[in-house]
Amino acid sequence: MISKEMLRLGTAKSVIRELFSYGLQRAQEIGPENVLDFSLGNPSVPAPKIVQDTMIDIIKNNDPMVYHGYSSSQGHNGCRKAIAENLNKRFNTGYSLNDLFMTCGAAASLNIVFKALTASSDDEIVVLAPYFPEYKVFIEGQGAKMKLVPARNDMKLNLDGIKEAVNKNTKALLINSPNNPSGVVYTKEEIKKLTDYLKEKEKELGNVIYLIADEPYRELVFSGEPVPFIPHYYDDTIICYSWSKSLSLPGERIGYVLVNNKCNENEVVMAAVGGAARALGYVCAPTLFQLVIEKCVNIEPDLTVYKKNRDILYSGLIEMGYNVAKPDGAFYLFIEAPNGDPELFSEKAKAYDMLVVPGTGFGSKTHVRLSYCVDTEKCEKALPIFEKLIKEFK
Repeated sequence: MISKEMLRLGTAKSVIRELFSYGLQRAQEIGPENVLDFSLGNPSVPAPKIVQDTMIDIIKNNDPMVYHGYSSSQGHNGCRKAIAENLNKRFNTGYSLNDLFMTCGAAASLNIVFKALTASSDDEIVVLAPYFPEYKVFIEGQGAKMKLVPARNDMKLNLDGIKEAVNKNTKALLINSPNNPSGVVYTKEEIKKLTDYLKEKEKELGNVIYLIADEPYRELVFSGEPVPFIPHYYDDTIICYSWSKSLSLPGERIGYVLVNNKCNENEVVMAAVGGAARALGYVCAPTLFQLVIEKCVNIEPDLTVYKKNRDILYSGLIEMGYNVAKPDGAFYLFIEAPNGDPELFSEKAKAYDMLVVPGTGFGSKTHVRLSYCVDTEKCEKALPIFEKLIKEFK
């Protein structure tokens, strides 16, 4: 016998990937310029040239065993030291390389953390809707339960829902800001209220409640207001990070776990992170890209195209009468379907060769997600289609 649960996951359909595959097929039939594919969150802005130049320099000027060989399990000292120094400079913290564990991207980071924290099948991870669909797979795959907090209409942090969800079995709360799929950024005030509540709840329950921050979009912010750095507000914080979006390196799978140095039993948690990575086979993140990050950790993304696309689509949709929470970060719009049926809206859009993802998998029965990490021309072409659609439904 094989695992029925793993068989289910291996054969379950991904709406995002199905739409993406359909878009590739249609592109062959009618030309890629005629398919408005907003399905996948694949950065359209190339990695900064310095990243490519750094790769070439490392390969040209080092023994292949340096960039092809194994690093230590937790990652190269130089890379982790450079990340710690970058964080300390930006956020006035006191991290060292020992607070960091290099990973194969944010997905690996999250799985490692869930594995490290889960001690019982009764343990619950609280997740806020709308959420990245793989969270449920990751949490349940590592033996915990996902407790879902429903979304607010404005997609802001639902503190009332969190208060209803947290209980004696709560091991951690997972937040994602800027958020996928809404692009909403939680404010300092929201984070302060949340962390004040969690501190009170820790005392009441006599248990540590970890706050896990999934932050692959941390640098993708358009408002000029930086994303609140969670460890400033809450000691028991663990950050899962990736350069997939900020440096446009989704295929290179490079990220880290940061266990806040003020976290309860920091060294024990770090040891559990190392043990979980070992058990999952996630030790030694890609060596070449550890060396690249060491030299490029201070490089900031160019947000010009993403912001332009956001402004074109958001302004146009609001003017037409769509209900959209304003995205201050990431590269997504979460749009309420005019008829309240995201599946039907997605199918109607598909008939115009415009691909948007139903929000069901993101924890919403009323919205669709649009990824605007595409050429600006496609955003402009999409507006007349959205206008036709809202007229059809209204």
